[in-house]
Amino acid sequence: MQVLIVKTSSMGDVLHTLPALTDAMHALPGVLFDWVVEENFAEIPSWHRAVDRVIPVAIRRWRKNWFGSTVRQERCDFKRDLQLRRYDAVIDAQGLIKSAALVTRAAKGTKHGLDCKSAREPFASWFYNQRHEIGKQQHAVERIRQLFAQSLGYSLPPSKGDYAIAQHFTGQAAVDTEPPYLVLLHSTTRDEKHWPETHWQELLGLLAATGLGVKLLWGSPHEYQRACRISENYPFAEVLPRLKLSEVASVLAGAQAVVSVDTGLSHLTAALDRPNVTLYGPTDPGLIGGYGRNQHVVQADNKKMDNLSASRVYQELGPLLSR
Repeated sequence: MQVLIVKTSSMGDVLHTLPALTDAMHALPGVLFDWVVEENFAEIPSWHRAVDRVIPVAIRRWRKNWFGSTVRQERCDFKRDLQLRRYDAVIDAQGLIKSAALVTRAAKGTKHGLDCKSAREPFASWFYNQRHEIGKQQHAVERIRQLFAQSLGYSLPPSKGDYAIAQHFTGQAAVDTEPPYLVLLHSTTRDEKHWPETHWQELLGLLAATGLGVKLLWGSPHEYQRACRISENYPFAEVLPRLKLSEVASVLAGAQAVVSVDTGLSHLTAALDRPNVTLYGPTDPGLIGGYGRNQHVVQADNKKMDNLSASRVYQELGPLLSR
């Protein structure tokens, strides 16, 4: 059985789709998936053993110059690659008009997606042959698992979803031989989800007595400067060089624990089964928070990150340091 997945972005949304593949892989031996995903996240599907082919798309970049000659050619090339196969099922797990109109509609095969009551953008359901009602008041991972089960005709297993990518990064030398360390994921896209730099510094002060190394990741120049300011007076805290996504995953896979704000890399930590303390302010962790084992939530009072003290975070982190 050959299935096409349309789940293009964001990083967290892409990662949240992986447990559904694992369910299908066990329920339907021999099933293989092709996956349309934004080019920046194209590495992620390849980590799951049920994925046969990754088809990168660049809708975000194309929108900047939609009718330019280079973009027109890239769009034609993408459509050609998309239509190389006729699929037994096409599952649009994005639920957005842009993905349904630009990708799902062009794919060959019976198209499945959320019905108008369930989709984030109800009009997207117009592009599907089979529409499925999935309750909104549950975690995103569970919604996608149910969508896959209904689309492909198997019973959803009662067990918690399994991302099934941690083993892709186990056994690497850095994971096996490096002294224990923590990772701080301090950067996110929205200002109101940031934890103040002074709070991060206070947390580092509390961590000094543990003897553990600390690694800080970054992905842009301003994030690099932020990491340097946070770690400036703490020699045991290392600002890593800029890494590819697979290299970031290897660092996270080897961590004893992670402290993160609400960001895509926090979801990657969960997918890698690493202990993670995630700091939440304005967003609701119940529907899109960390999903998996050893995922700990610390919600800021009044949903304001300034109100979340370093001592409270350290208290939540403490049991993870003694493992």
